[in-house]
Amino acid sequence: MRVALFIPCYVDQFYPAVGLATVKVLESCGIHVDFPKGQTCCGQPMANSGCMDEARPLANHFVSTFADYDYVVSPSGSCVSMVRNHYDHLVDKNDSTAAEVRGQTLELSEFLVNVLGCSFSGSFPFRTGIHQSCHGLRELRLAGCSEVMTCRDSLLQNLLGGLDGIQFSQLQRPDECCGFGGTFAVSEAAVSAMMGQDRIEDHLQAGTQVLTAGDMSCLMHLDGIIRRRRLPIRVMHFAEILAEALRKTDLQTPASVQQGGN
Repeated sequence: MRVALFIPCYVDQFYPAVGLATVKVLESCGIHVDFPKGQTCCGQPMANSGCMDEARPLANHFVSTFADYDYVVSPSGSCVSMVRNHYDHLVDKNDSTAAEVRGQTLELSEFLVNVLGCSFSGSFPFRTGIHQSCHGLRELRLAGCSEVMTCRDSLLQNLLGGLDGIQFSQLQRPDECCGFGGTFAVSEAAVSAMMGQDRIEDHLQAGTQVLTAGDMSCLMHLDGIIRRRRLPIRVMHFAEILAEALRKTDLQTPASVQQGGN
């Protein structure tokens, strides 16, 4: 299985630890990960702003960069949804290679659960609030949402639920948008900030200690509010939680066991 890692722009520039955590989690499942150095932005910021001509070369470059892989995995539901659901107007619909790349581009939790069937052990004794980002929830269907009657498990909760000591916050509005929305946070800053405040209030009433999601873009928005208000909530991508639990497990394992000794 040839697996390539696609790292979103904001993770590359602001949260590289999320990329490293993603690699650690994948390697713990026995996956060797390639990182094509020629990768660039998926084109989502341009497309969201209506700049399709500027987004088109990036979409075609994405296809050519990842054409030789069985799977493309990314710690971002937003970017994955862009590739899978919004490349229709950017790449040739008759291009079989483009169709194949789009179909095998998966968000990290999708790949871990639906392809590998991985489960994780370790310790994470914190009350954890899950933010279901809109793209992951409503376009990739990574969990159930209130406007759809079909029951669906949360892949994030399934992955994290095996960790010792973890508790999940009971939110009043578990599937509500945080207000980030990419360029929406710039063009409608006041509305975006109020939506983010609402999400934080929900987590405060639920006693959230750690706020997690599958998109650092949403978490970046919420973390800005948390830091400005000096609230006692830690923000972590779910890959960082799994990597931290794995690290603690490694530290608790005697060296002789790790090395296969007696």
